[in-house]
Amino acid sequence: MAADQLPRDEQVNAAPTPNPAYLNRELSWLEFNARVLHEAEDDRTPLLERVRFLAIYASNLDEFYMVRVAGLRRQLSAGVRPAHADGLTPAEQLALIDTRVRTLNARARACLHEVLLPALAAAGVRLLAADELEPAERERIAVFFDEHVYPVLTPLAVDPEHPFPYISNLSLSLAVELRDPESGTVRFARVKVPKSLPRWVPTGRLHGFMPLEQVIAGRLDALFPGMEVLGCHVFRLTRYSDLDMLSANAEEPEDLLATIEEQLFQRRFGEVVRLEVATEMPLHMRELLLEELRASEAPELAPLSEREVHAPGPLLDASDLMALGSLDLPEHRFPPLIASVPPELRDTSRPIFDVIREREVLVHHPFDSFGASVETFVESAARDEQVLAIKLTLYRTSGDGAMVQALIDAAQRGKQVAVLVELQARFDEVNNIAWARTLESYGVHVVYGVPGLKTHTKTALVVRREADGIRRYVHIGTGNYNTRTARMYTDLGLLTCDEDIGADISDLFNAITGYARRQDYRRLLVAPVNMRERVLALIDRETAHAEAGRPGRIIAKMNALVDEACIDALYRASRAGVEVDLIVRGICCLRPGVAGMSEHIRVSSIVGRFLEHSRLWMFGNAGESEYFFGSADWMPRNLDRRVEVVTPVTNPLSMARLQGVLDVYLADNRQAWDLHSDGSYVQRLPGAHGERSAQRMLLRDSWGGSRESGAFIVEASALGQEAARGPGRPPSSSAAYAAIFGEP
Repeated sequence: MAADQLPRDEQVNAAPTPNPAYLNRELSWLEFNARVLHEAEDDRTPLLERVRFLAIYASNLDEFYMVRVAGLRRQLSAGVRPAHADGLTPAEQLALIDTRVRTLNARARACLHEVLLPALAAAGVRLLAADELEPAERERIAVFFDEHVYPVLTPLAVDPEHPFPYISNLSLSLAVELRDPESGTVRFARVKVPKSLPRWVPTGRLHGFMPLEQVIAGRLDALFPGMEVLGCHVFRLTRYSDLDMLSANAEEPEDLLATIEEQLFQRRFGEVVRLEVATEMPLHMRELLLEELRASEAPELAPLSEREVHAPGPLLDASDLMALGSLDLPEHRFPPLIASVPPELRDTSRPIFDVIREREVLVHHPFDSFGASVETFVESAARDEQVLAIKLTLYRTSGDGAMVQALIDAAQRGKQVAVLVELQARFDEVNNIAWARTLESYGVHVVYGVPGLKTHTKTALVVRREADGIRRYVHIGTGNYNTRTARMYTDLGLLTCDEDIGADISDLFNAITGYARRQDYRRLLVAPVNMRERVLALIDRETAHAEAGRPGRIIAKMNALVDEACIDALYRASRAGVEVDLIVRGICCLRPGVAGMSEHIRVSSIVGRFLEHSRLWMFGNAGESEYFFGSADWMPRNLDRRVEVVTPVTNPLSMARLQGVLDVYLADNRQAWDLHSDGSYVQRLPGAHGERSAQRMLLRDSWGGSRESGAFIVEASALGQEAARGPGRPPSSSAAYAAIFGEP
């Protein structure tokens, strides 16, 4: 085993599956979340960032239960055995999920209470219990309760006259056991911890906080005067929260907006899929909660059992720790992000359309500034008197950035502005509905996509009148038009005025907004029209090269690999001798390194400061490499049920830069994990010559300004290509990387 691939204590062993060719999707996702949790456990990560990773782990797990576990429970209730490639039934998956989650939650609990909270206290950040408060702090907390908390609380009794109350999804509640001193009767009540108030209440001590539920628990006498409080324990429910989108055979709604809004309302009433309780909650109270919840559920659903009860520790809803992770303590945070202005755009006296007309501009966020590139592109279009129309897709938008305001400005200046707002962007539906209505109120033409498909593509089109006629300028990216996530996600974008690409994007928008049914595109790969066919053809071409004795090479970076046809094509390529490196951030159902099936396939995953979000593919083509990037992962939903766009990149400088980016990712030994054939992930360890972090290298490249000459990326690309042509394993572990990173 190579020195940079030694096993760690954090190695994850996935259970064997009935079909040895495929890994289970749900278990693979849990291993991704295990890698997120590892970043919280890793003492090489700054303290507050570790806290943030733990919050992300918890938030990820919430969504997993709301959508994936809830879906499996529904399949179990319906007696459905889906034809998953791995062969596991819903019941088998739920059992394996439960075992894995309990192991991960035990790690998370130990990380928080045994490591992070003591480390935070040493750094001056403390979560204080009531008996740790100074007199002045107790007085401050009492005033806060009287003035801000007590007025919004609503204690709800539970007895024959008061049925068990509806408890909303992901809300914290106090289960209170009371005794009437006159009758001796024991009562039960529920108090909701209001989300409208801060979870961490300042005590007056610098960076000293008290959890809101403890503030309330300490003043139950004010809520239940004259009653004896026997006990008080925190609990939390998780409910099914996916939208029940129409099946392929269902009639399309006449008003998609109204349909989505109705389903968002119904989401609050989804069935319970998880009950979280504080560790110290007594058994009889757990049983009472379970009994009441079972009674409130529809009889056709799988009944709640102890398997749905989790005790993650004394502190529930660790996702709220994100607020503590955002404290202003620079010494415990990652260094500030300083995004670089792309060299082509640094001369602000030159109109951006002149620059793009001269040559395409490739941007890599967050290393390249989103504001100085993509936002400037749309803002310039809004102001430019020669611009006639702007068309853009919005999948997720922060709304508070320059993008939406630029679209509004353009509409008010009389330009034709059309925006596709995707109402089905999971858990962003409310936000998107609000922005859709705002845009419409300013005269923007808002459409909601193609019936039966989710529009996930990230594209913008600017139509401009110029001296030689009408010219189309295009942005195609892998990330959303969202100012906030542009600083947190790694994404690629292309600004171009290529005629064929411009014509393709025009046709795409016509298909989205009208009744066009185009069956092919000039340059672009568009789902669900031609992308699946083109991806499989590109993989099969590499197979044909290898079978003919020519070199076959594939490098593909994506968020998830689930599609069975793509996996089978990669297996065929491996059997033919094609060298395949896959950089898959999250779910990967392909099983690498199996003799006779996938011994030429390597899979790695990078989890670090920035969420890896770019989708980038390289096909070697016997020395005539081709590069593509866009919005699609290799999943059935992306290839068959979404509108997606992937663009080829043909400019030699852009191609060299993309190859350099891939080479740097493949060389990572700081945040990279290798997927083994048994389904386990093992984190790479630095060798004797130090760490090689892809994200840090790309940041350093940005800060150092070497992008201007392209020296670093071009060198990396050249070395990677040279290694790929030589004997032995291709560049992911070749001596070329020693040269790239200055190692002897």
